[in-house]
Amino acid sequence: MIYYKKDTDNIVTLTLDMTGRDTNVLNHEIVEAFIPVIRHLQEERDKKRLRGIIITSAKKSFLAGGDLEYLYKNYSPEEIFGFAETLQQFFRDLENPGVPVVAAINGTALGTGFELALACHYRVVIDDASVMLGHPEVRLGLMPSSGGVIRLLWLLGLEKAFQVLTSGKRLRPQEALQAGIIDELAKDEADMLEKARQFLLSTQEGRRPWDIKGETIPFGTVKNPVIASKARMLGANLIKQSYHNFPAPHAILNTLVEGSKVDFDTACRIESRYFTQLIMRPETRNMIKAFWFDYNAILSGANRPKGFGKFRPKKVGIIGAGTMGSGIAFECLRRGLEVVIKDVSKAVADKGKEYVTQQLDSYENTGRTLPLSKNQYLERVKTTDTSEDFENCDLVIEAVFENKMVKTKVLQEAENHMDRYSIFGTNTVSIPITELGAAASRPENFIGLHFFSPVEQCPLVEIVKGKQTSDETVARAFDFVTAIKKIPILVKDNWGFYASRVKNTYILEGIQMLQEGYPAALIENMGIQSGMPKGPLAMADDLSLDLVLRYEDLAAQHYGTKYIQHPAVDVLKIMIEEEKRRGAFKMQGFYQYEAQQEPYLWEGLETLFKNTKVDFNTDELKERLLFAQVLEAVWCVQEGIVKSIPEANLGSIHGWGFPAFKGGVIQYINDYNLERFLLKCKAYESDHGPRFKVPKMLTTMATEQSVFV
Repeated sequence: MIYYKKDTDNIVTLTLDMTGRDTNVLNHEIVEAFIPVIRHLQEERDKKRLRGIIITSAKKSFLAGGDLEYLYKNYSPEEIFGFAETLQQFFRDLENPGVPVVAAINGTALGTGFELALACHYRVVIDDASVMLGHPEVRLGLMPSSGGVIRLLWLLGLEKAFQVLTSGKRLRPQEALQAGIIDELAKDEADMLEKARQFLLSTQEGRRPWDIKGETIPFGTVKNPVIASKARMLGANLIKQSYHNFPAPHAILNTLVEGSKVDFDTACRIESRYFTQLIMRPETRNMIKAFWFDYNAILSGANRPKGFGKFRPKKVGIIGAGTMGSGIAFECLRRGLEVVIKDVSKAVADKGKEYVTQQLDSYENTGRTLPLSKNQYLERVKTTDTSEDFENCDLVIEAVFENKMVKTKVLQEAENHMDRYSIFGTNTVSIPITELGAAASRPENFIGLHFFSPVEQCPLVEIVKGKQTSDETVARAFDFVTAIKKIPILVKDNWGFYASRVKNTYILEGIQMLQEGYPAALIENMGIQSGMPKGPLAMADDLSLDLVLRYEDLAAQHYGTKYIQHPAVDVLKIMIEEEKRRGAFKMQGFYQYEAQQEPYLWEGLETLFKNTKVDFNTDELKERLLFAQVLEAVWCVQEGIVKSIPEANLGSIHGWGFPAFKGGVIQYINDYNLERFLLKCKAYESDHGPRFKVPKMLTTMATEQSVFV
């Protein structure tokens, strides 16, 4: 568990090596193992036989975070507060042996694992781009619980600590050094341990700044009017950005502000209290479920076809050098793959390489680091106008214009030069995979790989199996998506697939509200306040009104005579056919678009659709926008469009921006309470029509008193 080694300079090296685990995890086992070690070290110090302590790891990583399963399942605030206080005391004992302590960080240290490093007097890290450091807890709706917030406050000052903690970024060693959360970089493990020894040999002081009388927090506390003003501004910006939907950043700010006014130990106790309050919040539990349990359920490969070895792609061909194709190329490139970009001419294909260059430059300009140099990445990119260069590609992906003839043409050209074992992926958003695959010479190797824009920011990929697509191709597609660090969800080949189909219901509900007489600005604000990234009208413009209507037409074709058309179609036809306003790509839609200006709502909307609603329930409007999506997602689960609840949840958050603090479309029902949800759906169906009808799956669950897991 913990290996103890003492050298002739009285320097003790503690090496963490938890048995039966690939990584060291900070849980009750390792804390219990540390207790007698710390007592022994204190005895050694009292006998003048201890110069300093080095803490390192025998694993590839340094130390992982805490026990999320314990926190997620525990509903006792007393127990959670006690858990936090126990870790607080553990770290206080660690940093107070009376001699300096160095964290020799040989691998990734995140969350509570990095809190242990912060409890050391000095941090030396191997300069390896695969090492990740910091506090990403806010991405799970959490905050540090063991003094991490207060230690960063004392190390960086209030404003900078707030930025580090609320960004949720995992920092590479160079970035962490620049941020001021580590002290020194080392070339390799031997250099790391030697630098740790040299620090201990040259340092007598074994106390932290907060334990030394007269030391102060950098830049001051909120008793300073300047810092107080900055804290108020940070709070105002949080409200502006999230409408109080995400409690973790507010808890972090409150901890920093209140912690700056008191002594260190009292401040840590304040941190424990805010952490406990967060765990009790439904938003936090929803986010933990989505971004930890659902995420890991997907990546575990539960839905990946069994019996096929792991596919390790090395070279990928991309057809189409537009924003989508170039974005896919960059994501493949930065994950270590070689890339061939093809377009109608080499000059056009070169624009894809220019896009990649711009992305690499943006990393340098913002202080982010990548494992290789810019030139090393660019050497792995080949541009071409011929499919002959796909000969050695393991996978080819087309990202060309959404036209069946064009896609069929590039498919057949590429297949003539591809290895018979390589696979072909199409990035179509609306054409059935089976239909496109019929033109392939090897339809069993043809699959849908639906990326989302912007590719660099959206971690989701829909894997769509056609009728003739083999299970092996699905398995290889799954492995490719995970190889480029994206989240794969397996989706049935059906109209709109999953994300586009459900997203359309949000758009249509917003458009219908416009027809009902609600002001356009109100509709947009209700969408954003509900937690969506954009209002439904803005999202309609981005997608294009033609495609919004096309998805509704596809639904009508699929369900036939029993399908009841969405009433918002009338508005779409007026906008497209009469007003010739078709969306952002035409610079005219529900919004007006002008060069170098922010888009603004088209003034003609008030003339076309009179604002007759002067008395309205804003909570109901927000709820309608969310209910429309949730119900459609349940229909997708019931029809087998999406394979699992975790995929439905994460697919909704990453696919079109369903509120993360709700945990995804299906978790929304658990959060709302199924019985209450059904009653509200019945009321909405009575008031607004059959689109709020409940799928049979939900009524069955209510009868059986079950919940989604």
